[in-house]
Amino acid sequence: MPAVMPAGMTAAEGALELLPIAAVMVGFDDGRMVREMPNTAYRRLGLDRALMEIGPRVAAFLDLGEHRAEFTWDIGDSVEQRHFTVTLARIAFRAEPRCLVTFVDHTGELRTEQNLRREMATDSLTGLPNRSGFGDMLETVIASGNSNYAVMVVDLDRFSRINACLGSMAGDELLMALARRIKGALRVRDMLARTGGDEFGILLSLDDSRDEAEHVAKRIRAVLSAPFRLSDYEIHVSCSIGIAFVDETVNEAEDVIRHAQFAVKRSKHSGQAEAYQNQAFVRAREEFALETALRRAIEESQLTLHYQPICDLATGRIVSFEALARWTDRDGVPQSPSTFIPVAEESGLIVPLGRWAIDEAVRTLASWDRRSGGDCGVSVSVNLSAIQLQRDAVAPIVAAALDQHGLPGHRLRLELTESALVAEPDRIARVLHALKALGTTIAMDDFGTGYSNLAYLQKLPIDILKIDRSFVTGMLADRDKVAIVRAVLGLAAALNMRTVAEGIEAVEVGQTLAALGCTCGQGYAYSRPLEGDAAYQLLRESNN
Repeated sequence: MPAVMPAGMTAAEGALELLPIAAVMVGFDDGRMVREMPNTAYRRLGLDRALMEIGPRVAAFLDLGEHRAEFTWDIGDSVEQRHFTVTLARIAFRAEPRCLVTFVDHTGELRTEQNLRREMATDSLTGLPNRSGFGDMLETVIASGNSNYAVMVVDLDRFSRINACLGSMAGDELLMALARRIKGALRVRDMLARTGGDEFGILLSLDDSRDEAEHVAKRIRAVLSAPFRLSDYEIHVSCSIGIAFVDETVNEAEDVIRHAQFAVKRSKHSGQAEAYQNQAFVRAREEFALETALRRAIEESQLTLHYQPICDLATGRIVSFEALARWTDRDGVPQSPSTFIPVAEESGLIVPLGRWAIDEAVRTLASWDRRSGGDCGVSVSVNLSAIQLQRDAVAPIVAAALDQHGLPGHRLRLELTESALVAEPDRIARVLHALKALGTTIAMDDFGTGYSNLAYLQKLPIDILKIDRSFVTGMLADRDKVAIVRAVLGLAAALNMRTVAEGIEAVEVGQTLAALGCTCGQGYAYSRPLEGDAAYQLLRESNN
């Protein structure tokens, strides 16, 4: 059915009235704007003020003889602001210049979009900006060219344990309480965000000095030092804090955040708030490259074992060899164990590296037996990393290697450092007892340089204490070192343990150690680490 126009309304007015959007006819007579036939939608929205604001654009449109133009226009303040798409269309059938002005209201759509963006940039738990929102704030700062800012990342220590023990609801409650405390330690102009599960980011505005960031870090540590009360538990929280400064060399927000997170890793080791240093990042990249090369070297069997003799100080005979990993990379460059072993431990590569070392050392010793026509008269020592002991099934791996190569357990010595006992002493004790049940000999390496609970040490199945080279080197000219060595030897005798002194570089030192009661020794005074064939040749020459 055709629409019925109200009485007295012209056809043109009726056509505009039927439009579902605001519309009005506009022209200019003697420089004065003329408004004609506004429809109901136009009047309901009260668009006369908006029409006056766009009047110059309408006049220019008519003067230039254009037929159609479109642009966006915002009306009102930030609270009640409305957003329109305005279309101008020239009316050809009128003698005087006129155009039809229509307004399409997009306010609802834009507000919905803004709300969605706000929700996407907000952490639902704390109501703080999330990682995305924090990045947007930082991008705005960087784009402004103002470098008086710093990014601080606060990473909670052992938060996963709280979640595991008390449940996720308690963990969420703790995070909200943490957010309130950290917020209270900040200045009004500083912005706090939750950038990860147990990580908070802070955008700091600096006035005079970068030292301000250090002061804020101290305040945060202070407010977090007081315990949190959750249900029936009193929770103590510690954190690691990394700081990165905005400067002209950084163009991306993610780079600044990444730098602060890198500084957090240093903070976990130092226990203090750490600022990002470019040199440290360069070293980290070099270590990552080394890790990649080491992973490939392990997969492609590029590593070898060298063997350093351990001699009986009373007779001079070789009683054992310590197996030491050596690596020459694809470019023929020897890599120092002091460099690649820490990288292996940090990356977890120490597990496959340790497995290979055990099997290779036992295989080499079995080959020496075959060349000798029987037991060649020595054992072989392999170092066990603390990481390896924690993450791998060491006892079954040792058992498999001994069984595969046909050697009894007493032919294998396994060396670990004092630090291996600190993290999980009960678990490590079970591992050592399992290894001892295989008949292996257990030695504690670098004794005296770490932490030892002597009462606990007495309960462990340890057969040998190895005196660290730092006490042996130069001991003939240092009474304190002699006293320390004498004390270690006395302790070993009381615990019915044998002793091995490391780092003997002069025969006179070995003779002195023998006189003090030390059982065995190793060092350059006897031999440098040798490849397998050369080590066997040395064994044949020394013990025959």
